[in-house]
This record gives sequence, C-alpha cells and structure tokens, in this order.
Amino acid sequence: MDRLQHLWTQGDAVSRAVAIVLLAMSVASWVAIVWKGLVLSRARRDLTAGMTRFWDAADMQAARQQLLANDRERVLLPLVDAAAQPPSPGSIGAGADPEARLTRALRDSLHRVLSRLRAGQVLLASVGAVAPFVGLLGTVWGIYHAMMAISAEGAATLDKVAGPVGEALIMTAVGLAVAIPAVLAYNVFGLLVSSCEADLEGFAHDLRETLLGSRRERPALDNE
Repeated sequence: MDRLQHLWTQGDAVSRAVAIVLLAMSVASWVAIVWKGLVLSRARRDLTAGMTRFWDAADMQAARQQLLANDRERVLLPLVDAAAQPPSPGSIGAGADPEARLTRALRDSLHRVLSRLRAGQVLLASVGAVAPFVGLLGTVWGIYHAMMAISAEGAATLDKVAGPVGEALIMTAVGLAVAIPAVLAYNVFGLLVSSCEADLEGFAHDLRETLLGSRRERPALDNE
C-alpha cells in the first residue's frame, strides 16, 4: 500500500492517468461480475424450474400464469407472449404463412432474451484484454522516468535502480490483478449463457411444435 501511495505522489500525469484507468476498469468489471452473477444464476434456476411448470400446466393460460409468478428474469415469458402475439393488420407479416410467422416471432424473441443475458460480456472481455497492456504502459513509463532520474544523478548503482524499477513493475501486477477476474468471469458467464441458450432453443422448438400441432388439429375437428 505504501508503494502504491509513493507511486501516486511521485508519479506524473501519465502515471496517474494509468492508475485511474485501471481503477475504473476494476470497479466496472466487479460491478458487472456481481450483477451478471446474480442475473445468470437466477435465470438458470428459473429456466429449469419454469420449463417444468410450463409443461405441467393444464393449458396455455395456466402455464403463462406460472411463468408470471416464477420467471424473474423473463427468459421464458417473452417467448410465450411472442407466440401468442397476433400480427399487425395490413402488415407484410399478416399475409405470411402462419408457420413462418410463428417461427420468426419465436426467433426474434429468443434473440432479444439472449442479448439481455449476454449484456456485460463485451465489458469483461475488453477489460481482460486491455488491462494488462495498460499496466504495462504504466510500467514502461515509470521505468523510463526512473532511468532518467538516475541518469541525472550520475550514479546508476544497483540499490538506486532496484527501488524505482520495482515500484514501476507494480503497475504490471495491478494490470494483471484487474484482468484475471474479468477473464475468469467472462468464461464462466459464457458457459452459463450457452447453457441457457441451449435450453431456450429447445423450449422455443417444443413450443412451436405444440402450437402448430394444436392449430392443425383444430381444422380437422371443424371438418368433422
């Protein structure tokens, strides 16, 4: 801690700017990690339980009520609502084949849900990729100024070099400390999103087949 304080007090505008950027990256990545951890853990639990409750319900209305009460992150409910949403009168979609219209509605809703689940991934990937180089920039800049100061004194002994260079290397360590949690979280969250995506695609497919099957049965009953 004393070393960091010494770096701050002795550093110039570039060194302080690097420290501020690393601090901002760290705060932003940890906020994203905590937020996405809560969102994805709830979405994963609600998705598993919600699909079971949906298919166990007596009818579509009862199934939707189950999702309203238990789908906290709204990962399944948008698909159900999109499938039940009628097309706008007079639109191109209204004249499309009912099967194609249903497929498009489910696909678009699925993409919106996945986009929400992936929110924050770009931030974590960017922090993980950029933070080490920002820390390295601070190190190079610190070493350069340390060497210039030692050169001005005219005595480049080991004890005079080791201290300033060691302090400058702290910036590289800070950059890695910022990047590593972001990279690990990005990988873990990527697995969770992929797992949710697979389940949502399966649910959308099953919902489509169920609705199309009921629509095919209705004309047959009417003909009888």
